[in-house]
Amino acid sequence: MNLPELIQTYGYGAFFAGTLLEAEAVLLVAGFAAHRGYLDLPTVIEVSIVGSFLANQVWFYLGRRHGVKLLERYPQYAAPAARAHELLAKYNVPLILSVRFIFGLRTVLPFVLGMGNISTLRFQVLNLGGAIFWSVMVGAGGYLFGHLVEQMLGDLKHYEEMLLGVLVAGGLAFWWYTSRRKAQKPVA
Repeated sequence: MNLPELIQTYGYGAFFAGTLLEAEAVLLVAGFAAHRGYLDLPTVIEVSIVGSFLANQVWFYLGRRHGVKLLERYPQYAAPAARAHELLAKYNVPLILSVRFIFGLRTVLPFVLGMGNISTLRFQVLNLGGAIFWSVMVGAGGYLFGHLVEQMLGDLKHYEEMLLGVLVAGGLAFWWYTSRRKAQKPVA
């Protein structure tokens, strides 16, 4: 089975799992695969909306249910949580809508919001709005990237497996790099 067949067979399921974890690279690759005709762009965007929405909801509910206990258990995270609360007090709606675009805050802010006084319904509505906007922008970005590469290289049939492999490897490398950087960064 070659790479395009793998994408057509397992693409949506793998893509959904990826949106629950590290979504930018996965969504860019899915948008590119949609440009190549292996996935359907509207379906890619729908899957991304659902996965992104659910991931933030889980973090929100974890914060709501266990946030205070976790901060008591791990006091080194109290200062970052306090800073997140300050940012939320100042930029509430724009920050919630744009959290997916801010590296390092994607999981922290929904968790901290769950600890706060925002209603669950308000968070769900803003989370859904942010998921829709983010999914359309990044998914279309991957699709347009495929178009631009095709304009530069011509028929991508000769290059598609290599390009998809490079995109996947680049996404994994980026995820690994940011994960390592987070792990090495001292908590303030």
